[in-house]
Amino acid sequence: MFAKAYEIASQYTQPVLVSYRFYDQSVESGLGSFVIINDEGWIITAAHILDPMITVQQHAHEMQAFQQRQTGGNNYNTTYTNGLTPNTKWMLRSSHWWGADNHVIKNFLVLKENDIAIGKIENFDPNFCKQYPVFKDPNDLKIGTSLCKLGYPFYEVRATFNEANNAFQFDPSIFPIPRFPIEGMFTRNIRTGKSADNKFDIQFIETSSPGLRGQSGGPIFDVYGAIYAIQSQTRHLPLGFSPKIIKDGKEIEENQFLNVGWGAHVETILAFLDAHNISYKKT
Repeated sequence: MFAKAYEIASQYTQPVLVSYRFYDQSVESGLGSFVIINDEGWIITAAHILDPMITVQQHAHEMQAFQQRQTGGNNYNTTYTNGLTPNTKWMLRSSHWWGADNHVIKNFLVLKENDIAIGKIENFDPNFCKQYPVFKDPNDLKIGTSLCKLGYPFYEVRATFNEANNAFQFDPSIFPIPRFPIEGMFTRNIRTGKSADNKFDIQFIETSSPGLRGQSGGPIFDVYGAIYAIQSQTRHLPLGFSPKIIKDGKEIEENQFLNVGWGAHVETILAFLDAHNISYKKT
């Protein structure tokens, strides 16, 4: 059902590789997704993909406070320290790789409440993307529509940190990174209020299947490839029954849940793009 739509969405859906280096010199990596909106190089992803950038700034303040305490300074915040023991998981540095080595995004516009972030790839080559997305008209959404989520779950990437050039690097063998689609029905519109500045309605599209790790920031689209939402999070709805099972010789209750996906709603996405004069296609 989604074979043609997958071909279309694969053109504008790209991986973002996120890497972190910690105080103990260990390095971790993860995968997310983003959508290239137009031939100017504007992209959209989930705002939480950018959280490591904020964490690095927060941890820099904590490390500064720790160093002041070590040297006997009086200007420090004890909530950042544990005696004279450093936090080995202070994040020293993070890096985002946006689908190609030459893709650089310096600034982002963020609607945190709706988990939306947009940015522009500098000196973008329009030929990088063979087909740009079409967003679904918010006035033509029908509950019960079959939708597909696309991203990069079930795939491990590991970065190392090159001290010589002060940069993260990946083994070339990890490329190309395989995409993974999953189908789900459009079940409900979720509305949670207004943004802090009162400019935008905070709303999500719910699907009957969960979003998978690695699909955050990726598109949720119909059989024609039109985008209904950008994957944000998975919610766990209690089913209201708890069957008993025997585990390790003990009887325990197993709470049952339905895992559903939430994606940033196309209506709010388009309102956010319009507010920043970013061009897009709509059907």
